[in-house]
Amino acid sequence: MSLLNYIILTPIITALAILLIPANYQFVIRCAALLGSLITACFGLLAFFLFKAGLPGYQFESKIEWVKLGGININYHVGADGIAIGLIMAAAVVGFCAVAVSWKIEKQSKMFYILLLSMITGAVGAFASLDLFAFYFFNELALVPTFITIGVWGRGEDRSYAAFKITLYLTLGALVALVGLIVLYVKGGAQSLDIVDLHAAIAKTPLSPAAQAIIFPCLLFGFGTLVGLFPFHSWAPSGYGCAPSATAMMHAGILKKAGLFALLRVALPLMPEGVARWMPVLAILCVGNLLYCGFVAMRQRDLNLLIGNSSLAHMGFAFLGIASVSVIGITGTVLVMVAHAFLAALSFAISGWISQDTGTLDMGKLGGLLKRMPFIGSVMIICFLAGCGVPGFANFAGEVTVLFGAWKTFHWVVAAAAWGGLVIGGVYMLRAIRSVLHGELRSEWADAHDASSFWRQAPYAILVLALLVFGFVPNLLSDRVKPVAAEIVKQATLKAATPVAAATAKVAAQP
Repeated sequence: MSLLNYIILTPIITALAILLIPANYQFVIRCAALLGSLITACFGLLAFFLFKAGLPGYQFESKIEWVKLGGININYHVGADGIAIGLIMAAAVVGFCAVAVSWKIEKQSKMFYILLLSMITGAVGAFASLDLFAFYFFNELALVPTFITIGVWGRGEDRSYAAFKITLYLTLGALVALVGLIVLYVKGGAQSLDIVDLHAAIAKTPLSPAAQAIIFPCLLFGFGTLVGLFPFHSWAPSGYGCAPSATAMMHAGILKKAGLFALLRVALPLMPEGVARWMPVLAILCVGNLLYCGFVAMRQRDLNLLIGNSSLAHMGFAFLGIASVSVIGITGTVLVMVAHAFLAALSFAISGWISQDTGTLDMGKLGGLLKRMPFIGSVMIICFLAGCGVPGFANFAGEVTVLFGAWKTFHWVVAAAAWGGLVIGGVYMLRAIRSVLHGELRSEWADAHDASSFWRQAPYAILVLALLVFGFVPNLLSDRVKPVAAEIVKQATLKAATPVAAATAKVAAQP
């Protein structure tokens, strides 16, 4: 059996096993969830380091016919290339950390861990899928528990509103993307949504400009909404502000990357005319993420809302790398996606600890917590400095690579991105550090607790280590990504020949 199958099946099998455990055995349920997610993380790391960079095609591939009815072919087809393998590894590692920080969940903990493990399966399955129907299925498998956990285990009086808002936005985005996928199925000529078959069929008979004019914007704005592309982004800060820590870690860190992944996997390589028409528009829209969301983050007094808007601003770098349609830019986009997975997960894990211990995330009511929380406070400083793009962290490697890749095409956007990341990001991140950790310790927080045991510190340490490893040795990931990025750029910039031009070339080739 393929290693990817173990990564996908382990969390869902663990969830099914937890169904058999009585609900009052909370310690046993938690241990089972920890063990299942730990095994998944180990498999994810093993797959990442066993992956051989530069080999053509997909590795760890597995294919099983699922539905074959008339002209409809739907398969369980999984495999990993240089883009997918880093995201699969990040999903597995962040999934374990999300389970590990959920030790204070006591209300219906059995159902919570089942939903969280389902999210892990959906995230890994989406990145591993080579069939677009299965990709859509796994993505929805991860999104449905997101809505439920916010509504049931979320914090604040507005959690029901936030759950409905995120549901409406993401459902609408998914439906728009589904329209694009259906048209792609009809016009692609492969009689399936298998990515390998689609690439082969469209290589022989490219999609017409008229078809690309319908499909590409549907995919761009549908999947873009799932990521938080400006101006379809307002669901994210409120959703993350009310979500339990584990849900925010998984969605902001992992699930939000599925839209970017789909654009790289499908939209760019299959529709060059759509790329030429819509990439300048994407470059303009990503400025909204980079500057507008950054300015909104500066105005926040709630730590979770600040982190949520900061997360959207970082997605602007990922969109800019895609818009550059360059090998360096797309490689940087994948670096940003993996780095942000660890950064967002760590940020929401920290805010979750502070919220559990103090009962508030209002930065005006906090202060001086570094005296009572030396470990959590130190991790927060490291995390927020990484969010500023300080060299040595994975975020710097990804963002600077994107800026180099986009400079040739979008000078002014690069200038705005650099200013937004360095100046605006530095202001709100450093202000948050000062407001939460420094100053006089309020009497209310005199009994605040730090993460003092190994098991409490482990998830934070793992995420910090990941940011440092990919910051100091970014070629661990970039060497795997570059060959795939080069192929995407080659296909995205290849103009489809018209029938007249094709016939002329055929006649000219005859002796």
